[in-house]
Amino acid sequence: MNTVLIKNAKIVNEGVIFEGDVLVEGEFITEVAKSISAKSADCKIIDAQGNYLIPGAIDDQVHFREPGLTHKGDIESESRAAIAGGITSFIEQPNTVPNAVTQELLEDKYQIAAQNSYANYSFMMGGTNTNLDEILKTNPKNVAGLKLFLGSSTGDMLVDSSEALDKIFSSTKLLIAVHSEDETTVKNNLQKYKLEYGDDIPVQFHPEIRSVEACYISTVKIIELAKKTGARLHVFHISTAKELDLFTNSIPLEEKQITAEVCIHHLWFSDEDYLTKGNFIKWNPAVKSASDRKALWEALLDDRIDVIATDHAPHTLEEKNQVYTKAPSGGPLVQHAVVAMFEAFHQGKISVEKIVEKMCHNPAKIFKIEKRGFIKEGFYADLAIVDAAKPWSVKKENILYKCGWSPFEGTNFKSRVMYTLVNGQIVNQNGVIKEIKAGKRLLFDR
Repeated sequence: MNTVLIKNAKIVNEGVIFEGDVLVEGEFITEVAKSISAKSADCKIIDAQGNYLIPGAIDDQVHFREPGLTHKGDIESESRAAIAGGITSFIEQPNTVPNAVTQELLEDKYQIAAQNSYANYSFMMGGTNTNLDEILKTNPKNVAGLKLFLGSSTGDMLVDSSEALDKIFSSTKLLIAVHSEDETTVKNNLQKYKLEYGDDIPVQFHPEIRSVEACYISTVKIIELAKKTGARLHVFHISTAKELDLFTNSIPLEEKQITAEVCIHHLWFSDEDYLTKGNFIKWNPAVKSASDRKALWEALLDDRIDVIATDHAPHTLEEKNQVYTKAPSGGPLVQHAVVAMFEAFHQGKISVEKIVEKMCHNPAKIFKIEKRGFIKEGFYADLAIVDAAKPWSVKKENILYKCGWSPFEGTNFKSRVMYTLVNGQIVNQNGVIKEIKAGKRLLFDR
């Protein structure tokens, strides 16, 4: 049996940091204690040297592009980048090609991941205006949830029929995750700027096109529907201050029927960065003002926002270098998300305990993921060791994304992920990724 003993770590779990050791036997954590001795000669010992030991991060929103868009990224390449960054589990979205809107197409993705994923995986079922029968066949025990795009997306996944939305929300017990932007507002704004600039709209107008109002109108509507039907709603990538009063911190997370996520890029960048980063920080919803960013941080820390994720969405350099209307939205983030949040820790914006709560514990709670997201005996040994005093710079040669670029290129980080374990196997050691595809299908306690 594979046995690993991690010694002298600052163990971060459930709001507490304590010095201690963790024993891993096979796939599971079997002991957490102040001091543990190796129980066999073949036990692999890792001296954490006072570095932080955190549960592997769980990214509840990624786009790994397989099948159909694998020139941008694939499950193998992007999950490899994820484990390098301390993300050990991901939930991938259905807007691949073909869109994962039938049980057969959804299961095809699971079969690819079973062969190719370095990290643990689940895939969202996709909703459309016309596929309610397929949605209702989804097994909540082995599928993360249902994804609805209320703003434009790849293929035929825009759910813009009020009748279809009502039926979906009334009929399914699945967690429903939404991309919340009002399509009519976005289209009208885009048309206004196209009349002035044609296709070559300056990218700094992106947050005027994908506007605060577009987000707010949609989020108000979808929350009202969730409250009316009793559906379990999770709103992805909140980007505006105005939306934040729609969410509560007055009840424990486990009792919330409506939860919210913020993404790394909305916490890191603001509209001031369009002048230097251009299309490379073009996301939907848009990166907005510094005051929006400040409000997102406040809501994250006071628990109106429950989760930090990436919305990892790679595109090629050629695609990103096109004019505004042709340049796709999205960017790659999984390799750099955890260290970006540790950078915020160094800046005094957030504690390590809160990082772990929002990136590890809460995704596990919201999706009811079995035996992951915590450093506890009996849980899967998905772990990351972070050296908070190991500076490095993001450069072309150390970027692992298939697309070959990062919005963090040139950024100096003070922290580095030194080890990653997935299901008890050491898959990243001092930045060297081992060719061990240890990922397993996530299961859900529902």
